[in-house]
Amino acid sequence: MAKSKTLKAVALACGLAWTAVSAQAETLADAMIGAYNTSGLLEQNRAVLRAADEDVAQAVAALRPIVNWSADATRQFGTTRSPQSNNEILPTVSNTVSANISAQLTVFDHGANQLAIDTAKEAVLGTRQTLVGVEQQVLLSAVEAFMEVQRALENVALRENNVRLITQELRAARERFEVGEVTRTDTSLAEARLAQARSQLAAAEGQLAIAREAYLAVVGRLPGALQTPRSLPNLPGSVDAAKAVAVREHPQVRSLQHQVAASELNILRAEAAMKPTVRLTGRLSVTEDFDTDRFTRGGTVGIEAGGPIYQGGRLTSLVRQAMANRDASRGQLHQVVDQVSQNVGNAYAQLRIAQASLEASDRQVRAATVAFRGVREEAALGARTTLDVLNAEQELLDARSLRISAQVDQYIAAYRVLSSMGRLTASGLGLPVQQYDPVSYYNLVKDSPIEKSKQGQQLDRVLKSLGKN
Repeated sequence: MAKSKTLKAVALACGLAWTAVSAQAETLADAMIGAYNTSGLLEQNRAVLRAADEDVAQAVAALRPIVNWSADATRQFGTTRSPQSNNEILPTVSNTVSANISAQLTVFDHGANQLAIDTAKEAVLGTRQTLVGVEQQVLLSAVEAFMEVQRALENVALRENNVRLITQELRAARERFEVGEVTRTDTSLAEARLAQARSQLAAAEGQLAIAREAYLAVVGRLPGALQTPRSLPNLPGSVDAAKAVAVREHPQVRSLQHQVAASELNILRAEAAMKPTVRLTGRLSVTEDFDTDRFTRGGTVGIEAGGPIYQGGRLTSLVRQAMANRDASRGQLHQVVDQVSQNVGNAYAQLRIAQASLEASDRQVRAATVAFRGVREEAALGARTTLDVLNAEQELLDARSLRISAQVDQYIAAYRVLSSMGRLTASGLGLPVQQYDPVSYYNLVKDSPIEKSKQGQQLDRVLKSLGKN
């Protein structure tokens, strides 16, 4: 009785109550929600996206006037001697203050600044897709962590049951040895198998501890009782249909498409840099001498134009370099499209392997169960040896272990198919989370607001809510 209570306590501590469906049982969706809400990797890449948004604001600022000020106060001192002062050495002191305001506005630059804005926007769109890819990575890690804990929990339960069964077989072998029905060899075999079973139980408990730590790192908390998923996610009916979705929607493909577009714009920017630029300039200045009360005030307004004549071939080299980068981006896009299609095919293959393994292991478990029960009954009648019983029990244990792994692998493979298609996202799965909106911050900074403006003050509140200011 005491031993039974001890086993129940160990089972509870390890979370073996996951099979009971209760209100407190954690679901796979709960694990993904926890990972989405606590992922430092997502926070990092959201900050990267906000930094890319600021590139648009900086590019917009280049179309606006640039106004600078400067001021200085100067004290000049020394001595002088001249015939006018009868060659006497007299001190000289002069105190002046000057202030300047200068302004500059690009009037015409063959579209270079606007092209810079368009390039920055393409970079923002590409970075958003990179963030979607990171989100998929985080959610897939949550699925794997959840299922690995389940695998470990079931293996621990299986190994504990194995220890109990072999303990019973050892007890029966010793009783039969005492009455002379079996030899010492039978009890020794049972003792060896029991030691092996306890070693395997310790290893399974170690794997459970590792899986729990991985769950903590991904989800942000230790797992409690876990509820087995009721069904696999919805997937396309064929590999070709899934590949078609992946080529259209996978974030890595979309990110590279924006990168190619940015490369095309960079060629135009490099060509525009070879053409003249027209700027409107203005300057106001004032200088005052405190010693003589003299001052000068004035200003200038003008239009200046300029452009390169010869820079040693640097500008044409930049054009050729931009073309080469464009070609490299196109080649990378084709490569990634092929890789994404291959990943979809591989993911489907892994899913089919897991499903076939699960069906086979189900049949293996049924057959091994019948065989074990029959061998144990025959052993009770003296027709089988203890070794036969232990071997039959080991085959049943192996079959059940294979089934556990096949079932876990099936769920992981199914979600890997979703990830390979680009649909393993919080919105795609319908997770009840406060989804990060990449557009809201962009809308606040895209017009390059100044600090004291209404939009700038709203941006300050957003930054404070993010804990970044």
